[in-house]
Amino acid sequence: MSSRSSHSQSPSHRLERVAESVRHAFAAILSRGEVDDPVLATHVLTVSGVRMSPDLKMATIAIAPLGGKDANVALKALVANRKHLRALVAHRVNMKYAPELRFVLDEQFDAQARIDALLRSPEVARDLGDDDTEE
Repeated sequence: MSSRSSHSQSPSHRLERVAESVRHAFAAILSRGEVDDPVLATHVLTVSGVRMSPDLKMATIAIAPLGGKDANVALKALVANRKHLRALVAHRVNMKYAPELRFVLDEQFDAQARIDALLRSPEVARDLGDDDTEE
C-alpha cells in the first residue's frame, strides 16, 4: 500500500493538530466578540470542527448556532466577514500561509436527533422487546 493511498483515507496528525489550532483560535475570536458585526454579536455559535486541506491552505469550519435558529443568517454573516476573520486567525495560528476560510453548517446534531427519535420509535421498541423475549 503506498503512502499516498493511506494518506487520503484519514487526516494526518499534523492536519489534525493544525485544524484543532484553527478551531481554538476561531472559537476564541467569536467568544470575545472581536468581529464588529451585529449578527455575530447576537448569535451564539458552536465551532464543532475544522477540516484542513492537505496543503493547509483551506480550512472548512463547521458551525452550529445555539438552538439551531437562524443558521443561514449566521452563516451569511461569517461569509461577509471572511477576510477579517482570516486575518484574526492568522495572527493567532503560526502558519506559513493563512488558510482561506470556508463555512458550513454542522448537521451532526440534527442527524443525532433523527437517529435518537428513530431508536425511540414504537416500532423499534417493539422489535427490541421481541428480541429480548426470544433469548
